[in-house]
Amino acid sequence: MSVVQFEERATDCGKRIGIARLNSEKSLNALSLDMIQLLQPQLDAWAGDDDIACVWLEGAGEKAFCAGGDIVAMYKAMKEQPGELVDEVADFFGQEYRLDYTIHSFPKPFIVWADGIVMGGGMGLMNGASHRVVTETSLLAMPEITIGLYPDVGATHFLNTMPEGCGLFLGLTGAHMNASDALFLKLADHFVGREHKDQVLDALAAIQWGETQSLNQQKVTDVLSQVGEQDSKLRPAAQVEPHHDLIKKLTSGADIEAVVDAITTIENDDKWLSRAAKTLAHGCPMTAHIVWNQLHFGKDLQLADCFRLELTLSVKCATRGDFAEGIRALLIDKDKQPQWQHANVGEVGAEEVDAFFTSPWEQQEHPLADLGS
Repeated sequence: MSVVQFEERATDCGKRIGIARLNSEKSLNALSLDMIQLLQPQLDAWAGDDDIACVWLEGAGEKAFCAGGDIVAMYKAMKEQPGELVDEVADFFGQEYRLDYTIHSFPKPFIVWADGIVMGGGMGLMNGASHRVVTETSLLAMPEITIGLYPDVGATHFLNTMPEGCGLFLGLTGAHMNASDALFLKLADHFVGREHKDQVLDALAAIQWGETQSLNQQKVTDVLSQVGEQDSKLRPAAQVEPHHDLIKKLTSGADIEAVVDAITTIENDDKWLSRAAKTLAHGCPMTAHIVWNQLHFGKDLQLADCFRLELTLSVKCATRGDFAEGIRALLIDKDKQPQWQHANVGEVGAEEVDAFFTSPWEQQEHPLADLGS
């Protein structure tokens, strides 16, 4: 059984729709290296095939589009070579970010059906798409602070495009977002009820596809808007937008210590806010520093440079940071008692943080040096 299933669906005008399905229901379609290595050449082929009108990406089953990256394999490699730049880690992240960038720069309409859980690596696949569709069951998050990583897969870019304060707040707290939140935060473009997936695919097959990409993009937008109109009453109640003024205030501190203190000491009986504060309080102190610097430093970076920065940060998390300990506590021993290297954000030194942002490669030797060229 292949971990990614591919099919091509005929359209009324003789073109075809390329359909890719992440096929690992047991792992909630967690993105593995095998999946990445199947997706990359197929997407490249579809990009160059004039008969492929658009691409559709979904996850198998009812529970998840993609619940993150397959990090257990990386854990084993890190434990065997502690403190070293492990090939398995650099390879996984490098190939993952290359795939994400391929989706961002895809020359045709690219639709992601983001039904169910979308976290970590799933957010990377989703965010590059030209048409990101959420449903009433969509549950999004970047919960890396719980495992000693940081929001990667292009989050340096997409957290910076959110309404003021929201990117920093969500990056620090790993707070869950629903479909209404995703639309407000510019993480999604369309809402469609999950029961209307086949209706959308049928409508895409009925499009008179042309050669002008901007017109083709608009035709997909029109289809999704029309089908989604009937489902607006299924939208969940917003969680982020009603708190936006408070989020702006909480994240307005002059440094990361002030922001973490403001969020973790908030007195509020709102369940969503309380859970966010609790996650940050128990999260990795080094991750908080990385998020703060990543968002400030990444504000003006081109997308390709964001991915290059993230590859540097990711391998540093594996060699210098708390990544292995975070995976151990959450997924291996499952004791949920990570022993972080620092007791709190105040203990983290500036030189330690700087080391995470220093590339282990010369510029021309960086594994993603060619991205965007």
